[in-house]
Amino acid sequence: MNSTTGPLAIAIVTFNRSALLDELLTSAAAMSTQPDHIIVVDNASTDDTQDVVRAWESKFPPGVLVNHRMDTNTGGAGGFSEGTRVALELGAEWVWLMDDDVEILPDALERFAPWMRRFKVIHGRRYDVDGSPFYWQARFNQFLGVPLPYSVKTFNTDGYAVTNSGTFEGMLIHADVVRRIGLPDPRFFISWDDAIYAWLASLQTEVVYVDEFVLQKKREQKQVNLGLRHLNDSSPLAKYHVMRNRAYVGRYFAEHGRLNRFGFALGTALTFAKEVFRLVVVEHSLTGFTSLTRGWRDGRRIWSDASWRPMPALEVGDD
Repeated sequence: MNSTTGPLAIAIVTFNRSALLDELLTSAAAMSTQPDHIIVVDNASTDDTQDVVRAWESKFPPGVLVNHRMDTNTGGAGGFSEGTRVALELGAEWVWLMDDDVEILPDALERFAPWMRRFKVIHGRRYDVDGSPFYWQARFNQFLGVPLPYSVKTFNTDGYAVTNSGTFEGMLIHADVVRRIGLPDPRFFISWDDAIYAWLASLQTEVVYVDEFVLQKKREQKQVNLGLRHLNDSSPLAKYHVMRNRAYVGRYFAEHGRLNRFGFALGTALTFAKEVFRLVVVEHSLTGFTSLTRGWRDGRRIWSDASWRPMPALEVGDD
């Protein structure tokens, strides 16, 4: 890695999508600037994921590809938490977090390099499966506690936009920020984990979205284009956690004195309505409705848990 940016590790979380993982590792091997480490966090896959990872280990220089298999499926949140921990243990100064359903563009790190000298939490752009620019909207409305779309003019004249939300489909974060805010919270399992992690980072430093294409999505999903935003289909498990994890988001907001209880309750109701709309318009089914209501109900237990604490900051060494 370029000495001006420091050692970089890519942390990939995968679960039972060996074909997509193989394509991602193929793209990683073709990068014109290679990362120092590629950490594959295998969330206890039951397919041939381990065969794919072992086959790739010999194709990278010794020690570059790290095969980190979990004993149980900890979800994306648990996987990214563990991947970030391993990356810092290996001496990475930058951690690039990504799911297994993307492909890295060959010159991605060259495109990131100028921004890495200015900012410490960076999101690049992605192409969709069909090659069109992938739609991503992410800026927390503090009153509602939900990400709302950017304005039409996303990027400023310098080619970036400041945000306070994020996604683990490509978040690049400096180790100094990780040490200050702690590891990603594995309790989320899936959904809202990346948004709140970038929000926590935004309390410490500028989080930016830059006008540089660095990834391409590979997994097709049902999608409806609503103009200001897109809606994809989602699994019952995702629906459950979208509602349950609102409580975790609220607890983090309260911990930092940023919770407006009325606004957040309204934002939660709007989130529920959006998910019902997704069921009807995108999936043409109401079979996931019980997952939404169960998640909302279980979130109340998180709100009332007196033992809840946020993820702790990591200890910073003498250097």
